Amino acid sequence: MIAAGVGFSSGALAEEIEVLVRLTERRAGQNAEVLAAPDFKDCAPLRAAAAALRLPLILLGRVALEAAQPHCATHSDLAGAAVGLASVAEACALAAAGAKSRLLVARLAQGRATCALAGNLP
Repeated sequence: MIAAGVGFSSGALAEEIEVLVRLTERRAGQNAEVLAAPDFKDCAPLRAAAAALRLPLILLGRVALEAAQPHCATHSDLAGAAVGLASVAEACALAAAGAKSRLLVARLAQGRATCALAGNLP
């Protein structure tokens, strides 16, 4: 499974999320099979981005995101202060892709969104 994990600020538009996911997929040379985000970020722009990307949306709880933190490559003081997690996009990607997944693309940031890709590739 290949998961695109996203984090975004409250003003982010669906188009910003969609464009960044596509950029991240191109960087990895892989297509996401799911879009993953924290359950506390469930909102209309996120759901619109998932629909535009034609990806199922997986909403992850804090416990899963906290468990993925040690496996994240990047850490944001801003995200840590805002939501109590040092890495949101990477944690979402890793948690959604499964226990044996690894980052294919570490966090990319553009505008008001971040995206990472994780998967179980050999």
